Amino acid sequence: MAMSVTYESRLLRPETTAGAAAQTLLLVLLGMVTGLGPAGWLTGLAFTVATWGVLTRALRRPWRGARPFGPANGVTLARTTLVGCVTALVADSFTGRPPVAVLAALTTVALVLDAVDGQVARRTGTESALGARFDMEVDAFLILVLSVHVAMSMGAWVLVIGAMRYAFVLAARVLPWLHGPLPPSTARKTVAALQGIVLLVAGTGTVPRPLAYGAVLVALALLVWSFGRDIRWLWRVGVRDDAAVVRYATYERV
Repeated sequence: MAMSVTYESRLLRPETTAGAAAQTLLLVLLGMVTGLGPAGWLTGLAFTVATWGVLTRALRRPWRGARPFGPANGVTLARTTLVGCVTALVADSFTGRPPVAVLAALTTVALVLDAVDGQVARRTGTESALGARFDMEVDAFLILVLSVHVAMSMGAWVLVIGAMRYAFVLAARVLPWLHGPLPPSTARKTVAALQGIVLLVAGTGTVPRPLAYGAVLVALALLVWSFGRDIRWLWRVGVRDDAAVVRYATYERV
């Protein structure tokens, strides 16, 4: 009986449970406002379950310098619920016209909060490896979802923007030197932030199509440059240090 209670307590963590409840409530409100269809509901609920499971598992891992969940992770979790709603709307757009205003509003708030959680972590002294990884994964998934949305009108090539970070992760499984730590870089952060802004603007259709195409192409070119520069740096460090396998390091990635 004691084992069952302990196992349950590990699964029903207050942070992840609150996040799942908030996500479900937001989906209900989104359904009432936009008339969310079956595809949107299924995708949104799948996102909720997946987020709850992954985050619960992550919180049980022995992260370096582990700390309580903290306010910064709370901001990131709030942003995650918005990303879940954006994901549901994009999934629904495969069967109908998405409410662009709602999609843009949710995405804008999510992008703004991306600049907030880092500041909260620094000001409260609650920076952690878990928080950095959590923030990075939410950013990467939002970019992937936005690239899917824009690709429906501009073509499949836009998906390269959303897929690039995941391709990098897969490549690191084969090439362990890609797991090396990267030095802080303002350029990397700027290019990463630019992806979300450009995809948001392109997806709303508020600018002329040629301008939108050009902006997305420039964003993609900058992302390729950023990844290429980091891969080159990791290769040089790996060769210099003769490091075949490098321990896990936190990335400042899309």
